[in-house]
Amino acid sequence: MITEGTQAPAFTLRNQDGTEVSLSDFAGRKVVVYFYPKDDTPGCTKEACSFRDNHQAILDRGAVVLGISADTQAAHTSFRSKYQLPFDLLSDPDKQVIQAFGAWGERKMYGKTYEGILRSTFVIDENGTVIKAFPKVSPAEHAKEVLEVL
Repeated sequence: MITEGTQAPAFTLRNQDGTEVSLSDFAGRKVVVYFYPKDDTPGCTKEACSFRDNHQAILDRGAVVLGISADTQAAHTSFRSKYQLPFDLLSDPDKQVIQAFGAWGERKMYGKTYEGILRSTFVIDENGTVIKAFPKVSPAEHAKEVLEVL
């Protein structure tokens, strides 16, 4: 997993509308990039809604939010609409960006071990440097932790 003080990996992915979004689009702004396992699942919904509920405060601190998972654009469109999420959800079906950030690895659920997306968040400064890495995230209150960093 990338660490604080390192340059965030450059990326370009398609959002829920099929529009390409690049990290470089936000040069000069802080960016909150959060990785999550799957649209419309309980933990991911809690996390997304936490970012939704704190979105204006995040914007007020000069930052934007980008959610990334391996889900399809269509799944992102549905998830975003269902929960009125005001930020882009980016689709990484090949998991290249997920792996570049180190958000892919061993997970355990119900006693089974498997490879998957590690719920993690990175706060990136105006120059593209990671200023805070959250390698493990508690979904419901996570946006408030991010606000404290911003």
